[in-house]
Amino acid sequence: MNDFWLSLINLLIGGAIGGGLGFYFTRKAMMKQLKENPPINEKMIRAMFLQMGRKPSEAQIKQIMKSMDQYR
Repeated sequence: MNDFWLSLINLLIGGAIGGGLGFYFTRKAMMKQLKENPPINEKMIRAMFLQMGRKPSEAQIKQIMKSMDQYR
């Protein structure tokens, strides 16, 4: 019976360590991916404005990028 509890404790500790390491490295990789490939950039904003039939000014584009950076 003592072996059962030891195995259970080892399993729980190993699962906690593995889950923590998995979370850390996955988060690190995801943040790197988002930094290298942002979900939207200035070129995409210009294209969206042009599709709506508007010619965006540089100030509008900078304002939108600034507001998006706020939420990262």
